[in-house]
Amino acid sequence: MPEQLVHILENLGKPRIMVVGDMMVDRYVWGNVDRISPEAPIQVLSVTNEESKLGGAASVVNNLFVLGAEVLACGVVGDDSPGAAFRQSLRKMGLDDSGILVSPARRTTVKTRMIARKQQVLRVDREDTEELPAATVAKVARFVERHVRRTDLIVLSDYAKGLVTPGLVARIARAAKRSGVPVIADTAKQSDYAKYRGLTAITPNRSESELATGLRILSLADARAAAAKLLADLNLDAVVMTLDRDGIALLERPAKFTHLPTRPRAVYDVTGAGDMVISVAAMVLAAGHGYVEAARLANIAAGLEVMRIGVQPLSRDEIIRAIRHEHAIVADKMIAPGELRCVLDEHRRRRERIVFTNGCFDILHLGHAKYLEFARGLGDVLVVGVNSDRSVRKIKGPHRPICSESERAQMLAALGDVSYVVLFDEPTPEKLIRRVRPDVLVKGEDWKEKDVVGSEFVKSSGGEVVLAPLVKGKSTTDIIGRILKKGPKALDSRHGGTKKT
Repeated sequence: MPEQLVHILENLGKPRIMVVGDMMVDRYVWGNVDRISPEAPIQVLSVTNEESKLGGAASVVNNLFVLGAEVLACGVVGDDSPGAAFRQSLRKMGLDDSGILVSPARRTTVKTRMIARKQQVLRVDREDTEELPAATVAKVARFVERHVRRTDLIVLSDYAKGLVTPGLVARIARAAKRSGVPVIADTAKQSDYAKYRGLTAITPNRSESELATGLRILSLADARAAAAKLLADLNLDAVVMTLDRDGIALLERPAKFTHLPTRPRAVYDVTGAGDMVISVAAMVLAAGHGYVEAARLANIAAGLEVMRIGVQPLSRDEIIRAIRHEHAIVADKMIAPGELRCVLDEHRRRRERIVFTNGCFDILHLGHAKYLEFARGLGDVLVVGVNSDRSVRKIKGPHRPICSESERAQMLAALGDVSYVVLFDEPTPEKLIRRVRPDVLVKGEDWKEKDVVGSEFVKSSGGEVVLAPLVKGKSTTDIIGRILKKGPKALDSRHGGTKKT
């Protein structure tokens, strides 16, 4: 899967994408906070730097430009200095600014974020949000109609600032349908989504979806139900629903549901994550790929975006490096039994202490984490032997394991305490232990009254056997029992929503 995603990114070409929506300027004021104001109980920001960037729908333009698309921007700015600077920014990038209309009737939207080191402490918005004059909206619609045949896909970026009216969306949808061009919309937070009817796809977040459907989204089943309602009510081909910490839920017509979990990351700033999702999804779809591939890559890119301060575009190479780096960390830890001697001999030459343990590790839980942490503390290198699916079935019966050997091995490899993971097919790890020749063999303290497999060999080679303390009540069997006892309600997750601003 990682190499497939890399292949897609490397061969996206230069799709032509038109971005229509609420164009803005994002200003960042950076500084330090070292004291409280004597005038009021507020922080004093000592400014060290200021910068302006393309924001709102223009953030999507910038993302797509950096990703390598041929981008055409269409929107409205005010007849003011921020509007002039906005158009100049597009021209400096080598982009056509003929689709940016100047309206004397309003000011350019400017969002100013005050940031102390890495923490946003205040945001100041200068904007007009009333609906634009009908004549201005009509000019935007005519621009789209003139250029739609020269585009592969249209992105509609709605921040509820008065441009994306029902009339504009209807004209864009009709023009795109006549030309066979898909239209995907990053929706605004509002209760009535009727204006998006007839588009190809939408990318609402959790809280936007809840408001639009009237349904609470506390679980994946809830997300699927809300997506199904949007799909049917708006006659869409797909709903790509972002679920903050739960990743992305994708529902394609007629009823193909896919959940793409996110990898836990340090979140510094969620600004721009939604724009990144629709940017990468648009790029992949415009290049002719499917929704699943688009959502997978969008999910990865959004995860990288939230680790940055402010809105920062990502290049294809950056996403590729992240995919390969993440995969390599896990892949480098997965070794075959025949590779053990060569790999571990290098550690022995460095006089490193090798620890070995083994198990099924089905449904990884706190007990496993504490156990592996203890084992790793006994040496420098921790090798974990994992029973293959066939081996688990022989030991625990035909209904186990719950998770496949590949899933179990990759989950273990993702843990920092684990140095290497090796699968074995035999009912016991005796043969594997002889290959590893560990300095320390670790088993749980529940083996106190039993003969630990491999202990005789390890001791005869000068090693030791250590029994690790177990976390009471934490086992795969216990977890399965609790799930069965509680029934379907045990699978519900209780999370809140985030909103686009």
